[in-house]
Amino acid sequence: MDRGMIVRLLSERRRLRAREHWDRPHLEAFQTESLRLLREYAYAHSPFYQQFHRGLYDAPLQELPVLTKAMLMEHFDDLVTDRAIRLEDVKAYIANRHGDELFLDRYYVNSTSGTSGRPGLFLATRDEWSATLAAALFRVFAWAGIKLKLTHRMKMAQITSTNPSHMSAQGANTMGNRWMPIMQLAASEPVTTLIERLNAWQPEAVIAYASMLRILAEEQLAGRLQIKPRAVLSGSEVLTQETRHRVVQAWGEVLFNEYGSTDGGGLGAECNKHRGLHLQEDLVIAEVVDRDNRPVPVGVYGDKLLVTVLGSRAQPLIRYEMDDSLCLSSDLCPCGRPFTLIADIQGRIHEILSFAGVGGGNVNVHPIVFHNIMDTLPVNGWQVVQDVDGIHLLISGARGMIDQEALEDTVRKALAKQGAVVPRIEIQPVPSIPQAASGKTPLVKSNLSAS
Repeated sequence: MDRGMIVRLLSERRRLRAREHWDRPHLEAFQTESLRLLREYAYAHSPFYQQFHRGLYDAPLQELPVLTKAMLMEHFDDLVTDRAIRLEDVKAYIANRHGDELFLDRYYVNSTSGTSGRPGLFLATRDEWSATLAAALFRVFAWAGIKLKLTHRMKMAQITSTNPSHMSAQGANTMGNRWMPIMQLAASEPVTTLIERLNAWQPEAVIAYASMLRILAEEQLAGRLQIKPRAVLSGSEVLTQETRHRVVQAWGEVLFNEYGSTDGGGLGAECNKHRGLHLQEDLVIAEVVDRDNRPVPVGVYGDKLLVTVLGSRAQPLIRYEMDDSLCLSSDLCPCGRPFTLIADIQGRIHEILSFAGVGGGNVNVHPIVFHNIMDTLPVNGWQVVQDVDGIHLLISGARGMIDQEALEDTVRKALAKQGAVVPRIEIQPVPSIPQAASGKTPLVKSNLSAS
């Protein structure tokens, strides 16, 4: 981490801490002024917003049109506020990136999964990036009781994606320093490899996907994993009650849930009262709405979430649509912070698939093993389904030819690397990916438990 980033992070941390002591009227006044400044900047520098909000420059936020990821990508060059930015150049930068260099020497670039179509690309200036990291890490750390000290070297382990275009990998690369060394591990690695490296590293804090924490907790309870973290942070996926129970069994009351996204940044975090996640309303304005973009009452699950990222300038996000289903709470947290509590989140559930192991027993395979393969396909949607007769790879909306034999071979080799007995693999082109009643169908699922 360079000196400039350290200064920016420390400055942002002070601002974040101060806001936690505001009362509700102060917070709402801050939101109003921040929204005014964001819209003013967007209308001055973004040709897209000049047209998209034409005639609505003074309209209330709730009367503005909704921005989808498809629209963002279609109008990328006009939506960004720096006329030197071109989508094709950003794509070339991602394809050829080496090391920690920034796009145009001043922008961080992160990409989202392309499982709902083409991936989304999101840019941030150094100031925006430091604000995102401070909220996603420093604030979450503080609420989880993790105190970073110059007199103590605290080792961390992050088990997520190591793809340099993913926000988790870039965050770890930026944050890692001599006082907080971070060991990055790919969630797609065989569990035996993860156990060996974690036992050797002995981290004080662990950050991982919820589904990966479930695997690690089982390994800890079985005695193969032997670590003693003081804090365990779960993110990127829905944290189920059963996973929370197993993690607490493995390591005690050290689990803290966080809610963030590549496009929206740090959205919510759990404090030590464990009453729900605090919606980080000093960073975003979040609207829980139904499928027609109408607000839903507190205590009712919305069909989607509209976020306005108050600090976004390189790529303003105003009423940006996310497919998460949130339920807000009317309760106040006894910690005294002014932020609304999120009672629950119904996002995509990521299932861990279990296979017979080559050496006996069972092998658990993390969903990211399939994501790393399926996300590269030129398709609009995909789903991996485990059934009694093998693995079914559902693909829809293929844009061009797909070498099915090569795809089967890639999946076969990936499972073999995990130490699994490879089952029959079948590719099934379908008109569309079947949806569950909730609309949150897992991208990776097993039917074995229901058989």
